[in-house]
Amino acid sequence: QVQLVESGGGLVQAGGSLRLSCVASARIFSASAMAWYRQTPGKRSEMIAGNLATANSVRGRIIFTSDNAKNTAYLHMNSLKQEGTGVYYCNARKVRSSREYWGQGTQVTVSS
Repeated sequence: QVQLVESGGGLVQAGGSLRLSCVASARIFSASAMAWYRQTPGKRSEMIAGNLATANSVRGRIIFTSDNAKNTAYLHMNSLKQEGTGVYYCNARKVRSSREYWGQGTQVTVSS
């Protein structure tokens, strides 16, 4: 079962912008903390931003937003750098049970 569906990834030049979307079911989205993670081959996933925190490395350039009516979380990325390249995953964590759900990821490639 696909619990979360990400979209919006693609190829973008350094300095450009991109918006990622994560659509979840109402059952999963409700009472959940949402966040975006980025994974680079050979490295562990890094939390980028969510409704609870934002990584220091992207603060000021990447903004998390959500639309409860649409059960959707967004990641607005500006001034993208090459190190921003990776697969971005959407994560939902139930506040009460702490159960987590993951999307299949969307590839972001930042070129020079």
